[in-house]
Amino acid sequence: TSCRSTAGRSRSQGQDYRCLHDVNAPTHSQSTPTYCTGNPPFSASIIPKGYLTLRQSTLLVISQVYVPDPASVGQHLHDVAAEIVKRGYRVQVLTSSRGYDAPEVRFPQRETVDSVEVIRLPLSSFGKRSIFTRLIAQISFLGQAFLRGLFTPGLRAILMSTSPPMCSVAVLAIAALRRVPVVYWVMDINPDQAIVLGAVRENSVLVWLFNVLNRTVLSRVHSVVTLDRFMAERLIRKRDISNKLEVFPPWPHEDHLNVVAHEKNPFRKKHGLNGKFVVMYSGNHSPANPVSTAIAAAERLQDRTDIVFMFIGGGTAKKEIEEAIARGARNIVSLPYQPLSELKHSLSAADAHLVIVGRSAVGIVHPCKVYGAMAVARPILFIGPKPSHVSDILEQCNVGRQVGHGDVEGAVKKIIELADMTPTKRAEMGKRARELIQNEFSKQVLCTRFGDIVEATLNHRTSPLFDAVIEERTAEIIADINRRAA
Repeated sequence: TSCRSTAGRSRSQGQDYRCLHDVNAPTHSQSTPTYCTGNPPFSASIIPKGYLTLRQSTLLVISQVYVPDPASVGQHLHDVAAEIVKRGYRVQVLTSSRGYDAPEVRFPQRETVDSVEVIRLPLSSFGKRSIFTRLIAQISFLGQAFLRGLFTPGLRAILMSTSPPMCSVAVLAIAALRRVPVVYWVMDINPDQAIVLGAVRENSVLVWLFNVLNRTVLSRVHSVVTLDRFMAERLIRKRDISNKLEVFPPWPHEDHLNVVAHEKNPFRKKHGLNGKFVVMYSGNHSPANPVSTAIAAAERLQDRTDIVFMFIGGGTAKKEIEEAIARGARNIVSLPYQPLSELKHSLSAADAHLVIVGRSAVGIVHPCKVYGAMAVARPILFIGPKPSHVSDILEQCNVGRQVGHGDVEGAVKKIIELADMTPTKRAEMGKRARELIQNEFSKQVLCTRFGDIVEATLNHRTSPLFDAVIEERTAEIIADINRRAA
């Protein structure tokens, strides 16, 4: 029988938060494009391509990261954007022209991806070298996004996430002037994360101002979506938003996550992993999710030549991996982020996946890595506290093992247990994990649910006066084109 998790349900302040989509609920109906009323004062035969869609209802997505950047937030936002396009709406994305983790990587200034219009703004990503460079990049990005958002034709709603953290300042300004609703996808919570990382003091003026902003944002947005019951409880402590809060996790990138058998996996062959038991950590290496226990366990297991630890991705905490390799850890391999097209090969190359959540990070950040590991049918080794979102899943579905931070001996024992387990038993654990993804955490279920929320927000309002000004100016431009053509 397949495992059906109830980890997504929580009760806080009298509210029942259902994290998982009801598979028996009806799906959305296909919507037709919504246009402003009125006949255009020009001949359609000589209209430049693209003008006919200017009056179509537009969702504006503002995010510093977006595909093909490998950061997870950008991948998920694109899934939602593509879903909304399928429903008949126009979607425009404002994002950075450079890689978030690798600013030397440049993306096209304008392109259309799965019918989503992507505009990339210059001088909006300088890497993660310091808080100052991140702040300068955020200010530049948000200033440009504000000006472009202010004059977006047919704007009906805005979708924002918590990347960058101050994104809400520009979005609320646009929303107020254009009188449009906002969907807020809370993927991490600040200043709470900054406090946990020791970047700011809890009683500082900056924290006080940020919390004032948080309460303002939460009270003014139309809908809020967050990722687990712990994050929901933390948000409600800031502002009671129980009447507009939805709680469900992000979905794995299933389009790129077919299970690949070891003997057919080119990634394992390329990196000399055949015959090895691979313990893999794949994703952002953040101080909020410390890898020190995993590194210490790897160093103790160097005499097990059949066990390899592979750390894939980037982030400020990746330097700990490089330092361990420099100290002589022969069983640790460090690789950069892999292209999305290669994700099925890299994740399937593991025999067990590391998922790490810091002691103080529960309810602040969400362990998205767990879904990719489960989607490729691999067991989980969770290093983190209990209770937490991942511990809920492990307890109810038996798809892995758990140890606490600092318990190096416990981590070593669990890794040896998984390595020495029969392939059949490991496969059964992985099968339960994949069934949970397919039944409850799938992209089809969760992205559709998110699309329903965004579509309801898009249909929440009528065209404001500011839109009328934009459309009048557009009509004047096209009329001038017609005169010149005549």
